[in-house]
Amino acid sequence: MQQNFGCNVCTLMSMMSESFMPSACEVDVTGVLTMYAMQLAADSPAAIVDWNNNYGDDEDKCTLFHRGNWAKSFLPDIKISNAPILGTTLGVENTYGALEGRTPAGPLTYGRVTTADADGCIRAYVGEGELTNDELNTFGTRAVAHVPRLQKLLRYVCANGFEHHVVMTCSKSAGVLKEAFGNYLGWDTYEHRACKH
Repeated sequence: MQQNFGCNVCTLMSMMSESFMPSACEVDVTGVLTMYAMQLAADSPAAIVDWNNNYGDDEDKCTLFHRGNWAKSFLPDIKISNAPILGTTLGVENTYGALEGRTPAGPLTYGRVTTADADGCIRAYVGEGELTNDELNTFGTRAVAHVPRLQKLLRYVCANGFEHHVVMTCSKSAGVLKEAFGNYLGWDTYEHRACKH
């Protein structure tokens, strides 16, 4: 799209997600499946984001980021701009259409479904936290998340072969996702909790 038409697909993906037709970057098929499940559980749009593993020195906070594809309901200060990361290889002039904005403080449910091909099974993880209003000066679509025991969760994600993408909704719906994935679909599902129980 960028090379042939000189525009970025992020705005289109945002519009689709806002209309409950999720789409994910980087051919992330199980990411789209996760978005679909999570939007049904939350009754609100879902966004696919990158886990960025820290926020300053706070071990329970991290940055959630993507170059500009989140549904507009996540972004009260939404703007359409260029995608500087893609611009380094495609030319910034060919990347207009990436969204820019910050998701404010509020509830957070996150999750991910993946295929464990070597084991012949489907795995998932879910959990809850909070989005915060901590300072975050960068581009793209972005948020700061507070997740209790975040480092334990990130170790689990890495040790079990999950992708760097995670899905978020502005909701508290991890319990229903755990029940649906684990009890009804029979998937190996980890629910990350704030306490050690």
